[in-house]
Amino acid sequence: MSEQPEILWSPDPERAAGSKLAAFTAWVRDNRGVELADPLGGYAALHDWSVTDLEGFWGAAAQFFDVRFHRAAQRVLADDSMPGARWFPGARLNYAEHALRALPGRTDTDVAVVFRREDGLSAELTVAELRSQVASARAGLQGLGVRKGDRVVALAPNCPQTLVAFLAAASLGAIWSSCSPDFGPRAIFDRFAQIEPVVLVAVNGYCYNGKTFDVTPTVQRLRDEIPSLRNTVLIDYVEGSAELAGTLDWQRFLDENAGANPAYEPVDFDHPLWVLYSSGTTGLPKGIVQGQGGILLEHLKILGLHGDLGPSQRFFWFTTTGWMMWNFLISGLLVGATIVLYDGNPAYPDLGVLWRLAAEQKIDYFGTSAPFIQACLKKGLRPRDEVDLTGIRVLGSTGSPLSTEGFRWIAEAVGEHVQISSTSGGTDLCTAFVGSAPTVPVWMGEMSCAALGAAAYAYDESGQPVIGEVGELVVTRPMPSMPVSFWNDPDGSRLRAAYFEMYPGKWRHGDWFMLTERGSCVIFGRSDSTLNRGGVRMGTAEFYRVVEGFDEVLDSLVIDTTALGPSTSDGELWCFLVLAPHSDLEALKPKLKAALRTELSPRHVPDRYFVVADIPRTLSGKKCEVPVKRILAGVAPEKAVSRDALGNPAALDTFVSLAATL
Repeated sequence: MSEQPEILWSPDPERAAGSKLAAFTAWVRDNRGVELADPLGGYAALHDWSVTDLEGFWGAAAQFFDVRFHRAAQRVLADDSMPGARWFPGARLNYAEHALRALPGRTDTDVAVVFRREDGLSAELTVAELRSQVASARAGLQGLGVRKGDRVVALAPNCPQTLVAFLAAASLGAIWSSCSPDFGPRAIFDRFAQIEPVVLVAVNGYCYNGKTFDVTPTVQRLRDEIPSLRNTVLIDYVEGSAELAGTLDWQRFLDENAGANPAYEPVDFDHPLWVLYSSGTTGLPKGIVQGQGGILLEHLKILGLHGDLGPSQRFFWFTTTGWMMWNFLISGLLVGATIVLYDGNPAYPDLGVLWRLAAEQKIDYFGTSAPFIQACLKKGLRPRDEVDLTGIRVLGSTGSPLSTEGFRWIAEAVGEHVQISSTSGGTDLCTAFVGSAPTVPVWMGEMSCAALGAAAYAYDESGQPVIGEVGELVVTRPMPSMPVSFWNDPDGSRLRAAYFEMYPGKWRHGDWFMLTERGSCVIFGRSDSTLNRGGVRMGTAEFYRVVEGFDEVLDSLVIDTTALGPSTSDGELWCFLVLAPHSDLEALKPKLKAALRTELSPRHVPDRYFVVADIPRTLSGKKCEVPVKRILAGVAPEKAVSRDALGNPAALDTFVSLAATL
């Protein structure tokens, strides 16, 4: 890129000098003899070292964050092949122990967890109270016969009970998995049944958008259809839901084990901590197994060094338990931060609810999604005019690329003092490859840097790394939180097919990516849905940035119909639009065409426009570009996408009807 974009935020020298990243850089110099550039201007040198000397970097991170090994490792990295890297062989530790241990600057009376529900229900737990509840739940699970390696699953929202159940399971070396209670029954079954859980922790209902929903029929169905389940613990989360015979009451479950002593089962570094899932839009969701040690070390690094989080800091991310960001959020406990949990609709009773929460709780690190930022922008919100947001130090955004307009809106409507941490990573590693750092500026529309330890590069069509050009996002060196395995993939063939077929020995993530001369990064959307028009390739994110920049457009989806069939053999570009009330497509089209022609290229002006009521999205909110394209290509809807994997399955009907006419 020849012209440097506008700098929206620059590190305050005093704050940067006091950051954990600066402290780590100095520690590496003093304790490991690694001479790096000035930590306030030498992030590139630190990153280069982190991806070339993997043993040096990850070993230093483990020591810097005082990882408690019950048995020391033989070495940091015994095998650096991908897949198959062997991290810290021989080491034994426990994730839950690190989340609940004493830390400098965090006392037992400090608040560990703040909880708010949309209807006003609230709770707080101190470090001591959280540790005590986890000990009780652990004893309860032991009483049910749960042992190391058993699976414990939860159909529960983002609330303290879910957190307690997870930490209790992890303390035993049991393997955790969770789904949000608003998932459809088939989507839940498809995830849980394949890992054969022995205990289900579930709520009796949940609140959303001002309404209460009974979940007990789904809970009973899971009990009936998953033969491995031996016990169900039911949380009385909302009033009015039915009791279920044969279940254990959560509160009684804790009370009967009150006073139990905290304990933590030492497990191997790569012992499974949890199973996360792919979207499951086609076929069964892939069960992604991540190890206790890999997640512990990665989250200490990303939250401690990149997020600069620690005791006295309040960390929030809007998420559900069905999205990896929940797992990311609760790891704030590892670095001693107070985690803020919210359960409900982020737009109920209005889009200001989370901003009011940020002001009320004096949140330091406020995390959300790019679509939420876009929705606030569209509404013309200026939350800084309504509440005091001067306490927000960092605003994190993920889920999809944050538009340049989104960057501008945050700076103007939230505060110029806010560091914008637009990040991109994936469920696959439960972390970010690229994001921000407290010593690196924020450039308009760009992610500030590749994360430490993440050897992320853009590869062109010939498999060569490029700078300043768009290519495939490829990670060339292993990271500790990469999957230990896929569930039910004994020979590793599914794992290899998912990431390592295009570039053997290197991780191909599936994102369209550019690394700039400055070391900053831009994500342009999924590479398997790239718009290739007359040899000019463009990420869908660029298209959406232009189209959704119009107030008349609430949402959009673009499909390149090349090779869909005989009637579309020339390859047209089709644009599907959700319009704001009282907007007129015919009046809008000339403006859209002019903007796309100018900002993208004449080849990226759609041939046809369609007005739809909704855009199909996965349960985690991602647009279903590839499934819709497959349906339009004539693939049977039930083979193209699992409706239970969609957050709004009815949105698919329009596309199915259109496909029938082609």
